[in-house]
Amino acid sequence: MNNVKKAVRPYDYSLIVAVLLLCSAGLVMIYSASIGVTINKYDYSSSFFFTRQLVFLLFGLGLMYFTMRFNVQIYKKLMMPIVVFSILILIFVLLFGREVNNAKSWLYIGPIGIQPAEFIKLTLAIYLAAIYSKKQGKMQDFKKGVIPPLTIFAIMFLLILRQPDLGTGIIVSGVAGVILFCSGIKFKHIFSMAALAGIVGLGIFLRLTPEQLSRFDAAFAPFKDPAGDGYQLVNGYISIAAGGMTGSGLGESIQKYGFLPEPHTDFIIAIIAEELGFIGVFSIIALLGYIVIKGFYIGMQSTDTYSSLLAFGIAGMIGIQTVVNLGAAVGLLPITGVPLPFISYGGSSLLLFLTSMGILINISAKVNLNKKAPERKPEVNRKIKAIM
Repeated sequence: MNNVKKAVRPYDYSLIVAVLLLCSAGLVMIYSASIGVTINKYDYSSSFFFTRQLVFLLFGLGLMYFTMRFNVQIYKKLMMPIVVFSILILIFVLLFGREVNNAKSWLYIGPIGIQPAEFIKLTLAIYLAAIYSKKQGKMQDFKKGVIPPLTIFAIMFLLILRQPDLGTGIIVSGVAGVILFCSGIKFKHIFSMAALAGIVGLGIFLRLTPEQLSRFDAAFAPFKDPAGDGYQLVNGYISIAAGGMTGSGLGESIQKYGFLPEPHTDFIIAIIAEELGFIGVFSIIALLGYIVIKGFYIGMQSTDTYSSLLAFGIAGMIGIQTVVNLGAAVGLLPITGVPLPFISYGGSSLLLFLTSMGILINISAKVNLNKKAPERKPEVNRKIKAIM
């Protein structure tokens, strides 16, 4: 019994509860939001998307439990095989993947579709955390310490853009930026990287397809063409406005019945607003915000630089994806099809975030053990401390 208590005691149960609450809310809202789509568009059973998401959730919880118990240092040792496999799978997708919504980003195993680019977010976080933790003595040298690891990032980023998947490319870039900032890079180098990112971003913008450019019009001028490019955002606004403070009630959305396209995926927050109101939306954002803040806190408390950077990368990934999804839903960012973490329908996304949370909870457990051991007093990594 004592061994069992020792095994489970260090885990941060507030993170586990937050994840379970978000996943439960996501299941309920997927069932509610997808009823109109499943019956009218696909002629499926009303529980079709709910059942599929439940299967992915159960599998994802198994992965979360596994990564909670698995030594995070092993990822560091397996870093290069993971990176090579990730690059090869991205190339495989470009050659043999299935095109969905004008993006060749899906691999299908029977009826089950997986988006490999989703998992690149975690792969990149592991790789950059491992490399920059080894290069702590060289981080002041821009050419030798900072630039070389970004070659792998550049390859992954270009392969993702080739699909094209602009939303995932933005998030992958954000994860790289968070880890780079927290690794001890000089501020003048940060400005240099920001300028370079701006130039690359401008180059990408100039090469966008007409369909991709139309998403900017849809985001910033949706009422210019409310029946065309702006249709999804305008109907999202109607959902959000209809909800008020407390919403119309669970299951009572009108917009999900053929008005708001794909309401169970990247625009699920609009249905939450319509049915549960501001209170429901605030609760979801608060839980996601808690996970992100707690993730950064865990990173600051960890005594191991690799674990610190990995925690920062995971927290940044969840935070950036949340901002991109919500920004698109309210018209502040172009619509890129990025799902809301733990909430939107999507097996690949759910598996990624549950696996990542297992790793974060694992790192948190190590931090808690260090706090309880009198001979191992926790110290904030001096590089992180210098930045903060």
